[in-house]
Amino acid sequence: MSLYLLLDIGNTRLKWAAIESTQNPSDRQKKLWAYSGSISNQSLKSVEHRAELADYIGKTLPTPSAIGFSCVAGKDAIENLKSLFPQWQDLPWHELRGNSTFQGVRTLYEDPATLGSDRWAAVIGARALSQRNTLIINAGTATTIDLLGANGLHYGGWILPGLSLMQESLQINTAQLPLPVRDQPCTGFGISTNNAMIGGCDAAQIGAILRAIQVAKDLNQPIEHIWLDGGNAKILAAELAKISGLSLPLIEPTEGLVLRGIWAWLLQQK
Repeated sequence: MSLYLLLDIGNTRLKWAAIESTQNPSDRQKKLWAYSGSISNQSLKSVEHRAELADYIGKTLPTPSAIGFSCVAGKDAIENLKSLFPQWQDLPWHELRGNSTFQGVRTLYEDPATLGSDRWAAVIGARALSQRNTLIINAGTATTIDLLGANGLHYGGWILPGLSLMQESLQINTAQLPLPVRDQPCTGFGISTNNAMIGGCDAAQIGAILRAIQVAKDLNQPIEHIWLDGGNAKILAAELAKISGLSLPLIEPTEGLVLRGIWAWLLQQK
């Protein structure tokens, strides 16, 4: 049985997974990946950590039949990653880019080459899971919100600072505000500076999501499903769950949507 190796080279982390070739990107079982892991880009600068990663993946995985990857961290990151696996240099390395074609999905982006490959991969991953009108939200270093119609059309999206960037910006650019700590629930307006910052940044993210739902409705693409991925996905899901008086679509946190999209795209390259 052969494996595909999938790599998501992000701004702050490298995520990887191996999937058996007999499986399908539409599979939704909880334990999907045969092997998976992640490491911070900062750790990858360490010779020791690089060697450990290369040794672990090289010894754990059978030789994959193909490697698919997405990278938003620059060409040097790709070359550094390939250098970790000299034994696989002759394998096909397929790079998914923002302008890569995928049957059944197309984008309205003016210049698809400038569309982040991670966003495009997440759109493809969402399409593999659902054919509804969908918001795809990746809540990581940046928060990205993309609209995918049931018709397979990507209507574009938004990019805003992620929760950590918002909080750090307040600390860096003001004289007396500290870096806030999420140490207790925020159920409304903050009654401490810490909670006012936490709650304000959360509210900004949720406000963007609610605005996106309205814009999709204005485009006659009413949202039926919201996929939440990324390190802050559970936080945003919990905040959305607190909203009363609004009829929200199905909200589903997930993991590895970018990897799933790379996988679905890789299958079309074979």
